[in-house]
Amino acid sequence: MSTENLSQSPEQPSRKPRVAVVFGGRSSEHGISVVTAGAVLKAIDRSKYEVLPIGITRDGRWALTADEPDRMAITDRRTPEVEDVAEAGQGDVVLPLDPNNREVVVSEPGSVPKALGDIDVVFPVLHGPYGEDGTLQGMLDLAGIPYVGSGVLASAVGQDKEYMKRVFTSFGLKVGPYVVIRAREWEQDESAARKKIVDLAGDHGWPLFVKPARAGSSIGITKVEDLSGLDEAIAEARRHDPKFLVEAALVGREIECGVLEFEDGPRASVPAEIPSTHAYYDFESKYIDSVPGIVPAPLTEEQTAEVRRLALDAFEAASCEGLVRADFFLTEDGEFVINEINTMPGFTPISMYPAMWQATGIAYPELVDRLVQAALRRSTGLR
Repeated sequence: MSTENLSQSPEQPSRKPRVAVVFGGRSSEHGISVVTAGAVLKAIDRSKYEVLPIGITRDGRWALTADEPDRMAITDRRTPEVEDVAEAGQGDVVLPLDPNNREVVVSEPGSVPKALGDIDVVFPVLHGPYGEDGTLQGMLDLAGIPYVGSGVLASAVGQDKEYMKRVFTSFGLKVGPYVVIRAREWEQDESAARKKIVDLAGDHGWPLFVKPARAGSSIGITKVEDLSGLDEAIAEARRHDPKFLVEAALVGREIECGVLEFEDGPRASVPAEIPSTHAYYDFESKYIDSVPGIVPAPLTEEQTAEVRRLALDAFEAASCEGLVRADFFLTEDGEFVINEINTMPGFTPISMYPAMWQATGIAYPELVDRLVQAALRRSTGLR
C-alpha cells in the first residue's frame, strides 16, 4: 500500500476526516481484535472518511497494515494476526504526542520518517490489557487525538472485574457473590487465599467460576465443579492475570443489552439472550462455533424495560462514553444481576452488540458512523 495517497494536505477544505483504525495489541484477545478491525474496515463509509489501518503486533510494535478486511477473518478455526496483514518493510508507525500535531509517520532506523498525514480520530478496536484498559486512551488524551469509546477511568474500571463490581454496588446495582485473590495474597499466603474460595463454595455451593481479573472474550475462565479442579483453574486464570476472581454460579438466563451514545445522550438497544448450548458462554461458542444469540430476547415488556434501564445505569455508573455491552443474569426469582460491562465489546459481524442494534434499527455501517461522529464531537480534555 503506497503512503503517497495517505498524505493529502489537511489544509485542503475537501479533505475527509481521517480515521485510524487501531487493532491487534499485546493481550490474549489479539486475534479477535484483528477480526473486529476487518469488520469495521469493511463497514466504514469510504465516501465520508479516509481510513488508515494500524496494527499493533503481539510484541507491541505499531505497523502500517494493508486495507484488506477479507484477510482479517477467522479461517479454519484460527484467528488472524496483525503480521498477516502488516506491510513488509514499512517500518514502525509513530503517533505524535504533541496536541498541536496530529501527523502520523512511519519511522525506520537510519531513514527519514515518511509522513502519512494527519489523523482526526482513532477507532481503537483493541480488547483487553494495553488497549481497552485505559492505557491507549491515556496516550491519545496526551496526544490530543479524539477516539471512539470510553476515556481512561471508564476503560480501566470496565477492564478490572473487581473494581467494576465495586463501582456497580456503590451505585445500587446488584452483583453476584465473589471473592478476589490478588497476586501478593496468593504468593504470600496461599492457604488463606484458598480458604476464601472454599468458604465461598460453602456458602453458595459448586460450581464456581475462576476468572482472570483483567481479561475478556471468556479467555482464561474455567467452570470448576468441585475442589479437585480448583488448582488447574487458578493456574489457567493466573496465566492471563496474576489477580483473579472466583464467582459463585448464578442460576438463570444470560441477557445482554447494548448502549450507544447519541447526540442527546446514551440509549439502550433491545436485549438479547445467550442460549445455554455450552457449559457457559466461552470463547469457542462466542467466536469459533458462532452460537447465535436470540435477538430480541424473549422477555416481558416489563423485563425488557428493566434491563434497558439497568444497562443505562451501568453505563452512567462507570462514566462510560460511546458504547457499552452490559451483561446480566435473569435469576429464577425474576431479578436482574449484572455480571459485567464491556467498553469495547466484540464488534465482529456475528457479535451480539451489532446484532442487538441491528434489531433496534441501526445497521452495522450506521453504528460505525455514529461512533466516529460521537468521538469527533467530544473534546480531548478531561472526560
